[in-house]
Amino acid sequence: MASTTPQFGLSAIGQIFVRARDLDRAVRFYRDTLGMPFLFQVPRMAFFQCGATMVMLGIAEAGELDHAASLIYYLVPDIALAHATLCDRGVDFITPPHLVHRAPDYDLWLADFRDSEGNVLALMDRKRRS
Repeated sequence: MASTTPQFGLSAIGQIFVRARDLDRAVRFYRDTLGMPFLFQVPRMAFFQCGATMVMLGIAEAGELDHAASLIYYLVPDIALAHATLCDRGVDFITPPHLVHRAPDYDLWLADFRDSEGNVLALMDRKRRS
């Protein structure tokens, strides 16, 4: 007998948690250096909007592991311009923009960097082919 239960699959990210050692420093980096829209700050947490996704910066609770966050890929329309802008703002890139994959209709480019807390982040550009 066929199941009538809808197929489950994750399809959207509502919020991403990024660990911060120094919340004020992290807020300045995400707001002023990356230019992400700042939403609000409460004790031990700050929130930003990134497209449809909220990014929460937070101080680890006592007893939680203190490690870097998962890698977050920020989709940009022009990776060369985004890279140059962030370099001008003092971001030290781990890798410059580079081609990582050729899909049938676009080329995928990445550039890795660290935030003020040592977390690895990346710019991602899906360059459409004409």
